[in-house]
Amino acid sequence: MNASTTIDARTLASPVDTHRGPLQITMSPYYGRPDFTGLAGGDAPARNIDFVSVADILRNAFVYPPHSIFEDIKLVTFGFSPSQDMQASPEFHFKFRDSGKRADTEGHPDHDMDWVGTYHRLLCEAVSESTRDVGSPWLLQSGGKDSTTLAIAVADARPDTTCITYHGGREENEVESATFVARTLGLRHETLMCDPGRAYDRYLAVADRMPLLTADFALLSYVDLATEIAGRGGHGVIDGLGADSYFGTPMSRQQRTLMRLARGVRLPSSVSELPLVSSSFELCFLLGTLQMTSIERVFPGSRFTDAEVDEIFGKPVSQASRARLKPFLAEISSATSLDEWRDMSTSIAGSAGAFAKGLYTCSALGMQASYPFCDVRFREWVYREVPPHQMIDPQTRVNKVLVRNHIATRFPELPYVKKKGSFRFDVRGLAEKRFDTVHDFAVQARDVLPGAVTWLERNRHRLGNKYHASKFYLLAVVLPWIQLHRTRTTPP
Repeated sequence: MNASTTIDARTLASPVDTHRGPLQITMSPYYGRPDFTGLAGGDAPARNIDFVSVADILRNAFVYPPHSIFEDIKLVTFGFSPSQDMQASPEFHFKFRDSGKRADTEGHPDHDMDWVGTYHRLLCEAVSESTRDVGSPWLLQSGGKDSTTLAIAVADARPDTTCITYHGGREENEVESATFVARTLGLRHETLMCDPGRAYDRYLAVADRMPLLTADFALLSYVDLATEIAGRGGHGVIDGLGADSYFGTPMSRQQRTLMRLARGVRLPSSVSELPLVSSSFELCFLLGTLQMTSIERVFPGSRFTDAEVDEIFGKPVSQASRARLKPFLAEISSATSLDEWRDMSTSIAGSAGAFAKGLYTCSALGMQASYPFCDVRFREWVYREVPPHQMIDPQTRVNKVLVRNHIATRFPELPYVKKKGSFRFDVRGLAEKRFDTVHDFAVQARDVLPGAVTWLERNRHRLGNKYHASKFYLLAVVLPWIQLHRTRTTPP
């Protein structure tokens, strides 16, 4: 791409320019509760949508930090320092480096230390502190390790909590495990079955109140759950995110293979629409992987390729998005192991996608999102004090050993689901039920994303393939948000 065709955020900005000046928002539960005051609703000032950020979402399902969906709002996510100017050239440093973890027990022999007891006490304190202002908390319970260990602490610290499990539909059923855990602990348990049409309608009902935008593949599930919780009198959610970064997550054989297959090559946008290819999720996923960088392949889900993004915009935008990975490269390249490399890479999506979905949703609904695993005292104790073999077993490579030991005090034979995914969403069902609605939004946004209508019409018969349906999901989230916020910010 030459200089004359390079598109940056200013070139793609919305024509409305009546904002009140740049903002820098500290947005990470590791740093405390973010303040989104004045970013949504009828009284919010008009702001320019950053369309390179829209390309970020189509390519990766979130906006690369420190950027946001608005061009004059920058975000301090974990890894950046609140003391830095995010409008300039901030430096990214991953806090939970392997080199910072304890190598031994330093005078506290493993057999003399009550690791599980201390873990339980600190986690209970984290639950109490994070829900201090929540009158009726609801725990998002997946039936997996993090939500189970959290439920044990919740039962002691906030026994008035209600657990709720999302049944995502075709690919998993975690209700049995989650129900067993909650009832054994004496906690009330509820289940919400995924109805993609209902979830999408609930998203449309709050999209204009969302302060910023992400398209995390659990966003619609989260909106569905949070709306249900609010309707049943809940005042906030307890979310089990945050522990992976400091406990560490060993890289699987499949993840190593995908990393090697991600070559960053550019193929024609129609390659996944070829006969025999378009109906195969595996082949489409492989072709999509070849076109990603190795870091971007770590991010969840099937997403639009660079060629498709440029086609949807009707101009070259994808390279401006890909260039936003640059601030992270020096730190990631310094990783001393593939596990650490993956933890660093995953933290980018975690900050701007996984955490953002809950923060934006709860803000829109006037609820509080609580993240006990992000509590400073708890996380620093785990990271600084717990020996590495209590985090990841050096022989078996099993992760979160201490968490498993904590769970074993109450559930020696917990029936873990094989593939955890409490917030999995039926993307094919969404395409089946709400195609016409999304198509209408695409027509309305033709001046911004002129190729969206064409992509939808060309691929309508392919949306039974989860690969293509995942891309439909991204458009389903992005198109109405743009239209609703553009309408609100356009002066009479």
